This record gives sequence, structure tokens and C-alpha cells, in this order.
Amino acid sequence: NKEITLEQLASYETAFDGDRANRIAMDAVTKNGVNNAAMRFENAREMRHTFNISLEQGDITNQKQSGRCWMFAALNTMRFRIIKKLGVKTFELSQNYALFFDKLEKSNYFLESILETLDEPTAGRLVTYLLSGPLGDGGQWDMFANLVEKYGVVPKEVMPETAASSSTREIIGYLTEKLREFACTLRTAYQNGASMEELRAKKDDMIQTIYNMLCISLGKPPVKFDFEVKTPNGFVRDLGITPQSFFKKYVDMDLSQYISLINAPTSDKPYGKTYTVAFLGNVAEGRPVKYLNLPIEDLKAAAIAQMKDGLPVWFGCDVGKRSVRDGGVMDLNALDLETLFNTEFTMDKAQRLDYGSVGMGPVLKAGCGKRAEQVCQQVVLGVDACAGKHGVIVGDRGEGGGVKECEQLADILADLRLAAHLVNGHRAVLVPRQLQQLADVVEESVPLHRLPEGKVAIRELADR
Repeated sequence: NKEITLEQLASYETAFDGDRANRIAMDAVTKNGVNNAAMRFENAREMRHTFNISLEQGDITNQKQSGRCWMFAALNTMRFRIIKKLGVKTFELSQNYALFFDKLEKSNYFLESILETLDEPTAGRLVTYLLSGPLGDGGQWDMFANLVEKYGVVPKEVMPETAASSSTREIIGYLTEKLREFACTLRTAYQNGASMEELRAKKDDMIQTIYNMLCISLGKPPVKFDFEVKTPNGFVRDLGITPQSFFKKYVDMDLSQYISLINAPTSDKPYGKTYTVAFLGNVAEGRPVKYLNLPIEDLKAAAIAQMKDGLPVWFGCDVGKRSVRDGGVMDLNALDLETLFNTEFTMDKAQRLDYGSVGMGPVLKAGCGKRAEQVCQQVVLGVDACAGKHGVIVGDRGEGGGVKECEQLADILADLRLAAHLVNGHRAVLVPRQLQQLADVVEESVPLHRLPEGKVAIRELADR
């Protein structure tokens, strides 16, 4: 039958009532919720938060009601270097400063994408995709690198949080409304015969409006500032320093030597090749967003090597799967859902990606208020992401983190993006054999990101 008949419904009820375990499960879940009812007693015993590699971090940072986990995580990998350089117990870089320029650059990137697609139909998949989210909070490692290389970083006290940066929903809503209006204006002007020069002049005025809205909401970003800090070795005073100079002097990190690794074991994305998503980025003419797809074992090896080299690891994954908020556990075996619902969840990782059960996302989803611990084959990654206090750095979770060996396999990581250190002379060098096998540039359509009416074309690139 195409429909569910009343007779079928009655048989379903009879079968349900015939199993005593269903009544016990129903009482437990309706009172406590699914995850609490499915939680395994053994979690606390099996998931001990002790590690054999520990990278000492500062205080845990808090992204509050925003989607800036990728930004907090990246800034915390940088503040780690400042803490070591200055010998201080903690330090925090301004996430609001990075947010300001991310929103400004994403607005320009969006309008440039609109200018690039003027001949596309407004109701078509591509323009619909662009209009669906002009400047969300999420981002990628390459997008963050673009911002830092162009604008540098500043200490948090130089550009502290505001109500709008700590809770971005309102300002994102108004900026999105304005950008869609601007897209309509540009496309209408083009249809009425405006030249590209005239359209870009309009775009410049539009960016001025966005800049004004950002200043009103987030405050004006500094051009220069005075840096003063008390360290065990004395008082440091650096007057009139620029954000770019501050990054070079105190962070001293060559961002060109980091790449994003993913593990997407689907048949249409062979290992050893890099992938990008069309129209995903923030800085026009900046470095493109690219992911090198490798076996999960290579990602684990890269994470361990980098932490052994004394460097924290930036990563992202889908934390909405099999995670226990209290206790900080993310493990395929953390919740006994199979017993609770009397059914098996049988898809492997590739199938979960293909059928949308997990997302590689452009958005880094690690944490968002959860204390998490990734359980992988031969490696447990301690995560600096705790109950509303965020900053995902593998190797520390605010109470001593790092790596230990275990025997469990949890390929629940939908997208483990490691900023892998590729500098010669370091133990964290990762030059997998696949890098030597990259082919020439190829363009093909592969389902990495889903669109409202289908799948967006992914350009397969080859690093040279």
C-alpha cells in the first residue's frame, strides 16, 4: 500500500505493546530525553581525561551565541604561541576584530559573486544558493588565513566583545537583508543596461553601508594600538604597533605552511587530491578554500606528530553525533541507541556523507557549547571546548589535554580538518605519498555540498 492503513497502524501498536522493553524505553525517554536514556554507564570509566601529550593552554574562551567556533579555534592556536613567547599564563586575541573583517570581506565576496553571475536566472540553483546565506558566521581555515594575512590580529582588550559580536543573529539578519537588496539592485541595473564599471561603483557605495553597519554594531577596528603586558621577564610596552606587525612579531606563524586535511571516503572523491567548493570564500582574490582528502590514518598521524612537535591542532567535525555533553564524550559507543530503539544504524562513513546523515559543511561545527573528546583508532584527542566556553584546540581542554592510545574506532568524524604543519625540520612534517601523485587540474561534478535543488559542482584541483 502507498498509504499507512488503519489496519497497519493497529498491527504496529500490537507489536510495540508485545515487547516489554518498549514500555520501559518509552517511560525512560519521555521523562529524561533520548540521549540521557541511552547513555552508557561505562562512559565515565572508559573515557578518562588523561593524556600522554599535554599542551598547556590559557583560559578557555567563550564564543557565546555566535557561530565563530572556527575563528576562536584558529585564534587560540595563535595565542598559544604568544603565551609561550611572553611566558604568561593566559592571553586572548580579539575575536571581534576578526569578525568585523570577516563580515566586511564576505559582503564584498558575495557582491562580487553576484556580479559574476549576472547572466544566471534569479530562480536558478546558483543564484538561489548565493542568496540563501550571503555571510553566515561559519568559515574555513583558508578563510581565516586570508583575514590574518591581510588584517593581522590584535589583543582582545584592543577590540573587545560587543553585544552584537557575542550574539550575532540580529546583525547577521540585517546585513543579510541589506545584501539581498544590493543583489537585487545590481541585477536590476544590469538588466537595464548598466556597465560593469557602473555596477562596481554602486558596489563600492554598498560596501560603505556595510562598513558603517559593522562599525555601529562591532565598533571601529584599530589601525594602530599600544600593547602593554606584564610578563615574568619584565614589562613589555610596544607603542603604535599595527595589527599586521603585532601578528608578525608576537605570533610569528607562517600561514602558507598549513593546509586543510579531510577524510571523505566517498567513491567520487579519491584520496590524494584537493577539492574546493565553487563560491565558497571570504576575501576576493584571496587564497582559495581547498581540502586535501586523505585516509583517516594520515589525519591521525598528522595530529599526533604536530602535537608532539609542541603545536596545537585546529580541526572541525560534526559534533552533533553521538556526543554526551556532561562528561565530554563523543564516541560511537557513548550512546546505546541500538538497544534503546531495538534497531541497528548500519551506514558507514561514506554512506553517511552521501546521504546527508553527517555533513562536511563549510561550517566548522566542533563544540558550540559541548565538552568533546574525539575517540579514534589509536588516538584520543582532548578538546578545548567546554560547556559554553569554546576554542577548539586539540591537545588541551582547559584541564590538561593531549593524546593517548586506545583501541576503539570512532570514524564519526564527518570532517576532521587539520591545519597540518608542513615545515621541513619539524617532527610535524606531513608529506604523504599521495602528494606525489596529484594529477593535473581537473574539473568535475562531485557531491560535496548539497544545494536546495541539487548538488553544487566541485572543482578538483591539484597542488603543484
